[in-house]
Amino acid sequence: MKFLSHYKYLIVVIIGTAIVGFLDDNSFVRRVKYEIQINNLKAEIERYNAKHRADSIQLHELKNNPKAIEKIARGRYFMKADDEDIYILKSDETVE
Repeated sequence: MKFLSHYKYLIVVIIGTAIVGFLDDNSFVRRVKYEIQINNLKAEIERYNAKHRADSIQLHELKNNPKAIEKIARGRYFMKADDEDIYILKSDETVE
């Protein structure tokens, strides 16, 4: 009992810190998890923004250049002109 009465303030501070740091809704552990999640979401936003920029450039190219439409039709959908033949040599990769 003498030990508890002598270090009662230190014990209260340690227990309070443990409760706030690990068990509370705003705990340190949850804060770290939320920071990781926020960083992942920011990286995902950057990927989507980069994809959006690339798609916007491609859309602008398609609207202004008829040769770009022909290039995509030939590359993705294997379309051809009347006097051409298409030979597919290898298709290991998926065509996007």
